[in-house]
Amino acid sequence: MPALNEELRIKSRNNKIILGVAATAIIGTVALLGTIGGLEASTVLSSKAPVKAVKNISVPSLPVNIADVVEQVSPAVVSIMVSQTVDAGQPKFSGNQFEEFFEKFFNERDQRRFRSPNQGQPQQKSPQQKTTGVGSGFIIDKAGFIVTNNHVIDNADEIKVKLSTGKVIQAKLIATDPKTDLALLKIDAGDKLPYVKFGASENMRVGDWIVTIGNPFGLGQTATTGIISARHRNIGAGPFDDFLQIDAPINKGNSGGPAFNLKGEVIGVNTAIFSPSGGNVGIGFAIPSTQAKKIIADLRENGTVERGWLGVHIQGVTKELADSLGLEDATGALVSRVMPKSPALKAGLKRGDVILEVNDKDVAKLRDLPRLVANLNVNEKAEFTIWRDGKEISLDAKIGKAPAAEKLAKLNLDEQENSKPQSVSGMKLATLDERTRKSLGIVGAEGGVVITDILPSSAAAATGLHQGDVILSVGNKAVSKPTDVAQSIDEALKSNRRAVLLLVMRGANERFVALPLKKV
Repeated sequence: MPALNEELRIKSRNNKIILGVAATAIIGTVALLGTIGGLEASTVLSSKAPVKAVKNISVPSLPVNIADVVEQVSPAVVSIMVSQTVDAGQPKFSGNQFEEFFEKFFNERDQRRFRSPNQGQPQQKSPQQKTTGVGSGFIIDKAGFIVTNNHVIDNADEIKVKLSTGKVIQAKLIATDPKTDLALLKIDAGDKLPYVKFGASENMRVGDWIVTIGNPFGLGQTATTGIISARHRNIGAGPFDDFLQIDAPINKGNSGGPAFNLKGEVIGVNTAIFSPSGGNVGIGFAIPSTQAKKIIADLRENGTVERGWLGVHIQGVTKELADSLGLEDATGALVSRVMPKSPALKAGLKRGDVILEVNDKDVAKLRDLPRLVANLNVNEKAEFTIWRDGKEISLDAKIGKAPAAEKLAKLNLDEQENSKPQSVSGMKLATLDERTRKSLGIVGAEGGVVITDILPSSAAAATGLHQGDVILSVGNKAVSKPTDVAQSIDEALKSNRRAVLLLVMRGANERFVALPLKKV
């Protein structure tokens, strides 16, 4: 049977349609929804600064019958039923709990896990208990491969799939990728299955219509509609967050279900909701199909995900850091360490470089770099645009495979005599000897100057520097004694810099700090 989205033929009467929707919600009571149709308006906003008039907007009815979309794609959407046997009193597995992703936002966990039909009735404790949960998924080819969320099937003893026809089939877990919360299952249905295909989430715009289908609260297949509310959301679920935010109502049990565009293509995998109560409040998150398609292909072919690796430790660029580096905008990822034998080291990346682009794609924020590099193929050659010494340069790096564990080289350090502390910019500094290194847990760094005391009212204290911190470089120049620090700060002052860049080590962690400068 051909792909469902290939069968779907939707003709739009107008490719430039803007639909206005106004919504007002009364929390805990009702939600009011108003749809504006056939509206034409021309508006000029009053302001001190001149503004352009809003263009005339024609808003006809929705050009696609959503019922047709639902009818075509719903046969490929399935319910996932999972069970696990646990010892009495032991935590139950997570299954379809969206709140798992939002423990950082709410300091309580929903205890109503996987309600059984007799939920709320007294139950006799036994040595072992069987817990059940429900989620959603979708078939991606006629052989019976099914996509869902990892948290739906995590730690399950048994996984069953219920087709839209009502038929229940035992499912086999093929592979999972917890970092993106995706899982691949397979069923043997004995005949050709309906299936859907991934679309291009990168082409979806804020305001585009979507259709979601899933199994909320175990009620059975349910369709809802909404729009893309935002793109590139980071909710703290993992290192590669890049979610689509949607307002289509999704709830517990929708995890792993598809979000479709109006062509019947999967443009997202519904994964999480933001909700204090556990119910839908209009803020849901879906894994973009562009990311999911690649992950699922890797899981199907290799049983694991092979991600690109550069081999750098990075931090975000603040306005203060940007000033100290001579950057106009606080953008990019600042390299605080280049790992030994890494692709970054071989490519010539250095500590203090700011990575601005990867293959002409902007690194606007810190989290953009890990995602962009992870999406590259191992052994692929990538071009990096970096900021170094006040100008942009380009470097090519051959992307490597992420190692199983990070190994840092330990250097043999010669003992140095401890010098008399000197005061610099509100800090008392001393040369770092071997005994001090051991007491502070400093490993793998040459030279350095230790902060023995700090004036609470100083700019250094305001940046978060502490007694015991070790300054490794100032303005990208290595320092090994207090006079080195003083000299570099003096040079920055003479150059009219508003801040100077310090590389600071605290324990095993290295980080850049922008120290504001004031002329005296």
